[in-house]
Amino acid sequence: MKNLKLGAFLLILLRLVTYCVEAEAQVCKPSGHIRGTLPPALCKKNDSDCCAQGKFYPIYRCSPTVSNQTKAVLTLNPFQGDVEGDGLCECDNECHSGDTPIVALSTGWYNGGRRCLNYITINANGRSVKAKVVDECNSSMGCDADHDYEPPCANNIVSASKAVWKALGVSRDNWDELNITWSDA
Repeated sequence: MKNLKLGAFLLILLRLVTYCVEAEAQVCKPSGHIRGTLPPALCKKNDSDCCAQGKFYPIYRCSPTVSNQTKAVLTLNPFQGDVEGDGLCECDNECHSGDTPIVALSTGWYNGGRRCLNYITINANGRSVKAKVVDECNSSMGCDADHDYEPPCANNIVSASKAVWKALGVSRDNWDELNITWSDA
């Protein structure tokens, strides 16, 4: 009888652990797709990843759950307003210097602006840096003039100024994409 109770307890414990691991591993799924409608020649930025005619791009209204070590991909953002096709930042309707540690977050993490002007801590390369959230990296729209005919942002992006990349000790030759973790500061 004791072995039966112990077996039942272990089975319940195993199912609970499996459920928790599955819940933690869940990622948000695409909310739909956008079709590229214009040729890359209309893309304004140099070296931009432009939408291809007829190609479908996933859109997301969510991002992975935020924790004290949220996994993300760091990208470079000039934050220079209309200089390279960027608009003004959503949080404060201003342009910013790349010498300031600032970021744009994917739509789900941006959370309708609830993280605006708050700081996050970014960890990579054995270093960390605090950066202010000033913009959204739109995961739910793209492939249009308002988004410079670029695809929607992925749902796990922290798009950072050069100051963030420097603080993390990343050599300029590698300022492209970097796996990081981040948390609210």
